Amino acid sequence: MVYFDHNATSPMSTRARAAWLDAVERFPGNPSSPHRLGARAEAALNGARERLARMLGCAARDLVWTSGASESANTVFHHCARRLDAAAEVWISAVEHPCVREAARHYFGARLRLLPVTRGGVADLDWLAAALRRDHPGLVALMAANNETGVLQPWREVAALCREHGVPFFCDAVQWIGKLPGHGLGECDFVSGSAHKFGGPKGVGFLKCPAGGLIEPLVRGGPQEDRRRAGTENVPGVLALLAALEECETALAAGGAESRAAWREDFERALLARLSGAAVVGTGQPRLWNTVSALMPDTDCRQRWVVKLDKAGYAVSTGSACSSGKESPSPVLLAMGYSPEQAGRVLRFSSGWATPHEHWCQLLEALVKVHAELTQAAGRQAEVS
Repeated sequence: MVYFDHNATSPMSTRARAAWLDAVERFPGNPSSPHRLGARAEAALNGARERLARMLGCAARDLVWTSGASESANTVFHHCARRLDAAAEVWISAVEHPCVREAARHYFGARLRLLPVTRGGVADLDWLAAALRRDHPGLVALMAANNETGVLQPWREVAALCREHGVPFFCDAVQWIGKLPGHGLGECDFVSGSAHKFGGPKGVGFLKCPAGGLIEPLVRGGPQEDRRRAGTENVPGVLALLAALEECETALAAGGAESRAAWREDFERALLARLSGAAVVGTGQPRLWNTVSALMPDTDCRQRWVVKLDKAGYAVSTGSACSSGKESPSPVLLAMGYSPEQAGRVLRFSSGWATPHEHWCQLLEALVKVHAELTQAAGRQAEVS
C-alpha cells in the first residue's frame, strides 16, 4: 500500500521504534516510585522534557506530557473555563481542528467566537487586529498549519498581537511540529503536539503551558506532572516521541523540506495539467511541503475516489481523520468559501519524510486512471438513464 495519509497518522519511524523498545527494557519503573528504578524512569522523563524545551525555546517546567492533541486542547479550554471571568469569550479561527473547535464549543458555548479566514484559508490578521482594539477575549487560538489544506497560519504575528493586548494565545502546532522547525513555538502561551503525526507512537503528546507551567488539571488523581496531569507517565512513549522529533529536526536542518516541497509542486502542476476541472485548495499560500488538498473533477463523489484508489493500492483521505465518514461538509472548506458540493469533491494527499518522489508520480498516474474509470462509468449510467 502506498501511503498518503500522514496528516492523519504517520507510521512509527525506525528510530522511534528502537527508542521505545530500549526504554521498555531500561526504564520499567514508575517515575513516581521511590526506588532506584522509579528514579531512573523519572530522570529519563525529565531529560526528555529538557530536550523538547530546547527544541521549542521554552523552559522545561512549562511542558506537560499528555496522551496527545485532543487531551491537550481539552486541557487548555478546561483551564480557561475554570480561570476566566464567567462572561469572557474565547476566539478561535474558523479552520481549527475538531479537537480545538469542539473543546472550545463544549466549554464556552455561546461565548465562542470564530475568526474569519481568507479564500486562501489564512486567518484574517486585519480583522483580528481591529477586533482586539475593541474587545478583550480570554483566549485566542490559531493553529500553526492546517491539517486539511496544509496552509500555514500567521501564528507568530497573532502571538505578537496577543502579547500586545495582554491576551493568552494557544497554538495547535500538531501539523507543524516535525514538518517545520519547532524553535520559537515556546514563545506562545499554550502549544500542543502529538507524537504520531511525525513518526512517534500513538497515545503520547505534550502541552506547553504559560511560563511557570500553571494549569488547571483536566485529569485528576495523583500528583504526577507537578499536579498538572494525573496518571503514570508513558516513559517509552515520551522517549520515542523525542527520538522521532529529533530525527525530523535533523532532516529539516539538512534541507529536506525544500526538496520535498518541489516534489509536491511538481505533482500539483501535473495534476492540473492532466485532470481537467481539478484545482488545488490554498494555492498561492505558503503550505506544508507534504500536503495537497485537491478539488477533484466533477465526476463522482469523493468516497468512490477513495475506494477506487484504495483498491489500486493508495491510501488517501477526504480531510480531517477526526471527522471523516460524516455526511456534513468540511467546516474548513466552508469557511474558505467553498460550496458544500465543492467540499464534497476534495481529497487530501499527505506524504511523510520517507515518501519517495516516485510515489508522487505513481499517485498521479493512479488518479488519472481512476478519473477515466469514473468518467466512463458516468457515461454508461447516462446512456442507461
